[in-house]
Amino acid sequence: MTDASDATPHRSFSTYVLQAMRRAPFFGEPDARSDDPDPRDWVAAVIEGSDDASISKGLRGNIRSWNLAASRLFGYTADVVIGKPITILIPPERLEEEPAILAEIKRGNRVDHFETVRLKKDGSPVDISLTVSPIHNRHGEIVGASKIARDISDKRRAEEQKDLLIHEMNHRVKNLFALAGGLVNVSARAAQSVPDLVSDLQGKFLALSRAHSLTVAIADSHVHQITTLRALVAAVTEPYGSDGPCDPRIIFKGSDFPLGRSAVTSIALLLHEFATNALKYGALVEPSGRIVIECSDDEANVRLTWREIGGSRRGVDLSKEGFGSRLTRATVDALAGSFSREFTENGLQIHLNLPRAKLRE
Repeated sequence: MTDASDATPHRSFSTYVLQAMRRAPFFGEPDARSDDPDPRDWVAAVIEGSDDASISKGLRGNIRSWNLAASRLFGYTADVVIGKPITILIPPERLEEEPAILAEIKRGNRVDHFETVRLKKDGSPVDISLTVSPIHNRHGEIVGASKIARDISDKRRAEEQKDLLIHEMNHRVKNLFALAGGLVNVSARAAQSVPDLVSDLQGKFLALSRAHSLTVAIADSHVHQITTLRALVAAVTEPYGSDGPCDPRIIFKGSDFPLGRSAVTSIALLLHEFATNALKYGALVEPSGRIVIECSDDEANVRLTWREIGGSRRGVDLSKEGFGSRLTRATVDALAGSFSREFTENGLQIHLNLPRAKLRE
C-alpha cells in the first residue's frame, strides 16, 4: 500500500513548491503589472537559491523534494534521491529520531533547531541543525513535512576547540605550580647561599616564561628568531638548566633543520610537555638524571627521540592517559605524525615521527 502523500514524480524543490502554490489561492500585490514575475516564482527562486538544505517528505518518510543546497550538503542529486526513504541520510544509531519527528509532525507540531548528525552520500557524518514543519493541503490536512537543514560542523569544531583550550589552560596552571616547586629543588641543590638561590631561580623563572610563550601562537618577534630545531630545544629546555657548563642535563644530538611558524608552536608545546613531566616525576627529579634528544631525518620524515636516563616512572600506567597525553597526541595528529612511549632499563623513551613538509609550515 502506498501513501498518496509519498507518490509523486521526481522534481526539484522549486518546481514542487511552485506547482503546490499555483493550486492554492495566492494574492499578489494589488498594483502588480501583467508582465511582472508571478510572486510564486519569487518564492520558489528563494528556496532553490537558499544556502540551507530544503527537503520535503511524505508521512511515510519518502523524500518528495530536494533543493540545490541539499545536493551540496549531502552529495545526492535530486533525480537520485527523490522517492527514496529519508532514512538513507540517518546513521543507524539515530534511526529512532525519525519516528519521533514524524509523530510530532502528525500532531501538527514544529521541531525547531534540533541538532543531530546525518550521513552524506560517501558515508561521512555531518553535524546539522534541523528544523521540521508540517505541510498542509488546501483542506488543512497534514500531508507531509518540510525540513530545513543547516551545516553546523564549523560550530561544533569551534566548541571542541574552545573546550580543548580551557582544559589546556587548566593543565598549564597546575603544571606551573608543580614546575615552580621542582625548579626550587633543582636550584637549591647547587646554591651556595641565599643570594645565589634567588639569582638562579630568577633566571630559571624568566627562561620558563620565555619557553611558555613559545607554546602560544602569537606574533611576537622572538618567535621569528627561533628558526631551527636545535635553537628551539635550547630555548624550551633552558629553565631546566644544568649542573654547570661542563655538565649539561639536556643534550641535543643529530641533524638540525629550519622550522616553519606553525611547527615552532607545535614542537615547543611538545618539548615543554615532555620537560615538565621529566621534572615532576622523571629523569630531572634526580641530580644524576639526564635527557638526550636525538634527531634524524630523510627527505620525507623527521624522527625525534626523547631519551631519559635516570629517574623512575615505573609506577606510571601508560594505558591511562591524562590530559597532557591527550594534548600531546592531538598536537602530533595536527602535524600528521605518530607518537609512542616506552620504558627501558635506563628510563622513559618517547618517539616522534613527523612529516618533514609539515615542519616547514
